[in-house]
Amino acid sequence: MCTTCGCGDGDTKVDGVAVVNAGEHELEHRHADGTVHTHWHLHEGGDRNAPLGMAHAHKHAGDTWHTHVHDGTTGDLLGPRNALASVHDAALPSERIVRIEQDILARNDAFADENRRAFADRGNFALNLVSSPGSGKTTLLVRTIEALRGCIPVCVIEGDQQTSLDADRIRATGAGAVQVNTGKGCHLDALMVGQALEKLGPAEGALVMIENVGNLVCPAAFDLGEAHKVVILSVTEGSDKPLKYPDMFRAADLMLINKTDLLPHVQFDVDAAVAYARRMRPELEVICLSATTGEGLDAWLAWLERGVAAANAARDRSVVVLRRRVAELEAKLTAMDASA
Repeated sequence: MCTTCGCGDGDTKVDGVAVVNAGEHELEHRHADGTVHTHWHLHEGGDRNAPLGMAHAHKHAGDTWHTHVHDGTTGDLLGPRNALASVHDAALPSERIVRIEQDILARNDAFADENRRAFADRGNFALNLVSSPGSGKTTLLVRTIEALRGCIPVCVIEGDQQTSLDADRIRATGAGAVQVNTGKGCHLDALMVGQALEKLGPAEGALVMIENVGNLVCPAAFDLGEAHKVVILSVTEGSDKPLKYPDMFRAADLMLINKTDLLPHVQFDVDAAVAYARRMRPELEVICLSATTGEGLDAWLAWLERGVAAANAARDRSVVVLRRRVAELEAKLTAMDASA
């Protein structure tokens, strides 16, 4: 999978503009002794026994992000190609390969947490739509945006290896959209989404839908900061897809079975597909629909409306708690001034 094969080493672009990939860039650093360098580096005092690939992300002046990945054996600092390439060393212990995978994901999780906080601050309900290529994700998004127009603001982050075709379709509906092209990469990661989010600037209380690259393998492992992964399975695929790609169906909270209007023309067993998916995740919710005809769309829209309402309520609670805390602190300061 992506954490070891290095397939994410392509050129990433957001709306056609090249962006900095986590750990993939050179960034100038000036140390206390006046030395300046531009490469992966080890902070003084780093733990040489830390797991390989242990990473943290931090923000520099100019709003640029930088991550560090360390080799736990030598203390040397590794770039992503070094870390990923080392997996293919036949002499590398299997335990160390596991650490590489875990810590590359940990680096991604740091950015995902930032995205999650940004969504929460705005009261955004964020979804990560995942599927095989051709499942009908973009058609479903267009139909959803049209159905929610005037009720809920919707914006979209589109993920594809190349072209802006899907983002163009979304923009034609009047909704905001940012296209992320992953180049050789086969999935979106949290840093890409965070950079797209800054450009997108979703309104407070908006529904943010992230259409991931068509792939039922690697996107399962990468948290983008979303509230839920929604896996879309079209009836033109096999009913046994959940058995063949268990990680994706295990990671999802909702499965949409799309293109139900084609059921009379294909050999697809809906009951079997649901049963197989729930072997992976027993509590998985399922909605059957057709993005083309609109059949079953009401159930999907109702699910979205509940999620948006919950996200807005959570933000409102946070604001109330914060205001109460500020009032308490101000009262204490007033009392201290009075007693002084």
